[in-house]
Amino acid sequence: MQLSIIIPAYNEQDNISPFYAALKKSLAKTDLSAEIVFVDDGSTDGTSSEILKLRVSDKNVKLIQFQRNFGKAAALSAGFEHSTGEQIITMDADLQDDPAEIPKFIAALKNADLIVGWKRDRKDPVTKTLPSKFFNALTRVLTGVRVHDSNCGFKAYRRQVVENISIYGELHRYIPALAHWKGFSVDELVVLHHPRLHGKSKYGISRLSKGFFDLLTVKFLSTYTRRPLHFFGPIGALTSLLGLVFGAYLFWLWITGQGIGNRPLLFLSVLLIVVGVQFVSLGLLGEMVANNNQKKEFVIKKVVG
Repeated sequence: MQLSIIIPAYNEQDNISPFYAALKKSLAKTDLSAEIVFVDDGSTDGTSSEILKLRVSDKNVKLIQFQRNFGKAAALSAGFEHSTGEQIITMDADLQDDPAEIPKFIAALKNADLIVGWKRDRKDPVTKTLPSKFFNALTRVLTGVRVHDSNCGFKAYRRQVVENISIYGELHRYIPALAHWKGFSVDELVVLHHPRLHGKSKYGISRLSKGFFDLLTVKFLSTYTRRPLHFFGPIGALTSLLGLVFGAYLFWLWITGQGIGNRPLLFLSVLLIVVGVQFVSLGLLGEMVANNNQKKEFVIKKVVG
């Protein structure tokens, strides 16, 4: 199969049929054979039933149904695993992504390994757009990946990308950063965005804190996975040095005849030195764990001869 369309869906029964119709209309403009992989992420409505109706007349429609709601990262991982296309499109089932954009994504894949949609004119309430702009700006600073909408669900991948990245939890938000870390080229494409007509948004305020901590996870994984001492070592060294400076000052007071036994600074000095040693020790233990659990990090682009 040349192309796989992966569509995570959660309680989208009213959107499945019109989405499929728009998708087939768009695919008719390409000369690619395509499979349509719906991943029902534990829906409690008739989402799966609507997808199975489509399969009666179109055997290229596949359904992966979760036992319960596991989240978008799990849905994407399952879709990647059970797809066969050399080129992969991911998009949401809520009709806010426009299937008519698919040919543009396919064309853009000729120049990059991963194409990220950019909803420049986003049709969402300000409670979604403002936090999104903040996190995207922060993501660009911390990861160095210059895309405007890292969390956009509308993306196009070459097969090699999905075979070499691992997403779990909420890390689907930072797929461009994970792909960039592996050495894949990442580009973006301005896409149309439509207001939601049916169903409810799955966005919640709790995703703000989750998104922040996941960003820290991505930064740590991409920079310090194989060298944890480079992260913990400087913190430990700086903390211990500060403790030693305080200790040296107290030692000078002591040799000049001043009492230091009850000074809070003495306890702070000892605490800083102990905490610093613990940070360095933690880094060394991390190095030992990383060394004993080595996994292939590199991605081979080509072998000649």
